[in-house]
Amino acid sequence: MEFVFKKKYGQNFLTNQTIINKIVQSIEPTNKDLIIEIGPGAGALSKRLKQYGTHLICYEIDQETRLYLDELEDEHTHIIYDDFLKRDIMSDIRAYDCNRIFVIGNLPYYITTPIISKIITDKIPIYEAVFMVQKEVAERFVAKPNHREYGAITVFLNAYFHVSKLFDVSKNYFIPKPKVESAVVKFTAKTEKAEIDYSKFSKIVKDSFQFKRKTLKNNLKQYDTEKIEEILKKNGYSLDHRAEEIPFSVFIEIASKF
Repeated sequence: MEFVFKKKYGQNFLTNQTIINKIVQSIEPTNKDLIIEIGPGAGALSKRLKQYGTHLICYEIDQETRLYLDELEDEHTHIIYDDFLKRDIMSDIRAYDCNRIFVIGNLPYYITTPIISKIITDKIPIYEAVFMVQKEVAERFVAKPNHREYGAITVFLNAYFHVSKLFDVSKNYFIPKPKVESAVVKFTAKTEKAEIDYSKFSKIVKDSFQFKRKTLKNNLKQYDTEKIEEILKKNGYSLDHRAEEIPFSVFIEIASKF
């Protein structure tokens, strides 16, 4: 039986063993930890992850990948054929007595942000996550203020994680070959997270970047701008600055006041 790749799932299977090894080696779990893999596909990463000897849960939406994945199941490896975004992950991981949780996956670009948002909103207590994403998206994740890629998602992620880009991945290393280049990024959970309301923080950051070329004064008219101006001035900024000039730490401080 020949596997049929499905565009609706963004299926591009990684085939280069050197890259597979680099991704797997970018985490350092012990046999007392838990690894969650999102979208194992044909199991290229899964096979290597199993070598850590720890518990491994793989979430795969495509039932037809059973062709590759069913043979990987054993006492340590559990394949769940379901949509990660709709799944009650916390309920699944309660069955495991583990020290740390690692998440790993080759993510289609259109669900990258929803998956990361789910990890945050569901309060999944991850230690580290390593994702392969579209290169352009990776640049956005790690951008600094005053860089054209710096945006709402950059600020949002930095409130919860230390984010770093590990390496680029050529589109020639996939079947079928995608139209874009990829990159591998690592998210390490911050031990001291800001005491902010997720929904309020998300909204004020999105509003700040709504019209990227406009100033905060224009983008945040519906807020108490006097309160915002006070925080900005304390940090050396003003409402006349654009959102792309403001460090994520200042956004966190602003959100904590609302």
